[in-house]
Amino acid sequence: MHPTPYVASLRVYEPMDAFEPAEQLRWQAIPITSSTGYDEQVRALRRLISSEPPALAADGAHILEVEEKRYVAPWSTAARSWAALTRFKDSMPINVARFFVPANLEEAILINSESVEDKVPHILTETWVIPPRWFSLFEPNDRLRGNNADGPYTVLRTSISNAKKRCMFTHQSVVEAFGNGPIEEEIADLLEWLNMFHPQSLVELDYGGLARYMEQTLKEDGFEGLTADTSVEDIQLSLGGLSSGDGAKAGLGYERLVSRWRKVAALEQAT
Repeated sequence: MHPTPYVASLRVYEPMDAFEPAEQLRWQAIPITSSTGYDEQVRALRRLISSEPPALAADGAHILEVEEKRYVAPWSTAARSWAALTRFKDSMPINVARFFVPANLEEAILINSESVEDKVPHILTETWVIPPRWFSLFEPNDRLRGNNADGPYTVLRTSISNAKKRCMFTHQSVVEAFGNGPIEEEIADLLEWLNMFHPQSLVELDYGGLARYMEQTLKEDGFEGLTADTSVEDIQLSLGGLSSGDGAKAGLGYERLVSRWRKVAALEQAT
């Protein structure tokens, strides 16, 4: 069982030579068999109840080995905590935000912030839903799914060069169909994030614990389970419709995708 079963992650794994020598030694020491996904989630739960400055806490990383080459996605705890605090404060008036973020907790997060402010996190997370733009980075044959000790899982993985090409196509399709706006900006931000990493990196979308909820909702609708999840196919159908000017096709794909994940998101209220 996932410690944080409501979280999905988009990760960039960089090759070892993208890191400083000291970091390479650190990442090389992590056994490929380590349960880094579980460990990261446990650390996340501890951060909820502890004001330990993330910049001072020991950090970890997710490790992949592909064709005998090691790739690393550091947890980037400090950078992600800094970014989350900034997003939260920007989402509401300052005089309101202070009631949700105690001064001592904000001070803990901001300790040594000058050393992490410019660092790029290798991991983006979302709770209870996966943004459609994340699916646009992948194709159906990038998908791995099955069952393990935690239950059902779905992982999508591709090269960063493929992910960037698909992201650019998505951005162009959206701009041509709708012009500039919030959706276009989110896709542009995603592309900017991808452009910050080593050109030989790998990109991975991990449903995390949401795979279990997705399987649950699909079975409730009469399907066999995760094999009926066509999120990638649906976003491809929608983008194909946008690029060809077929609004009906674009709407069909998007509605299939959104309605499926809307049912998963609704489970938040039931837990």
